[in-house]
Amino acid sequence: FKVETIGDAYMAVANLVEDQPDDHAKRIAAFAADAVRAANKTLIDEDDVERGCVNIRVGFHSGPVVANVVGTRNLRYCLFGDTVNTASRMESTSERNRIHCSSQAAHFVREQAPEIALRPRGNIAVKGKGNMFTFWVHESATP
Repeated sequence: FKVETIGDAYMAVANLVEDQPDDHAKRIAAFAADAVRAANKTLIDEDDVERGCVNIRVGFHSGPVVANVVGTRNLRYCLFGDTVNTASRMESTSERNRIHCSSQAAHFVREQAPEIALRPRGNIAVKGKGNMFTFWVHESATP
């Protein structure tokens, strides 16, 4: 995995350095579920438990990216491309404590991990992309 922070968001990437053609979507879907569970067990304020636990939104997409080292003093390994933008849109259009993915990512999840439940969210308007058919991950067919 490569993990990068973008504002208050984190981006994790599978299948980047080492080719994982048979399970990259399964890995990222499992990571997403683990992240939601871990956040939901983390208190916002240990001195004020009534504030509850952390809630997060998760989204992912599958596709090609361009990677490069940028900078001259503080070098950073960065990712670029439409896949990065689409993954970001899946996160921003997700909902609290839910995992949202594109139809392309759902295709790979079905192929690599048929045991992971996917539920169609349907067509949603995605900024810069138009309407996209998307899915909820780790959710049964009935809400």
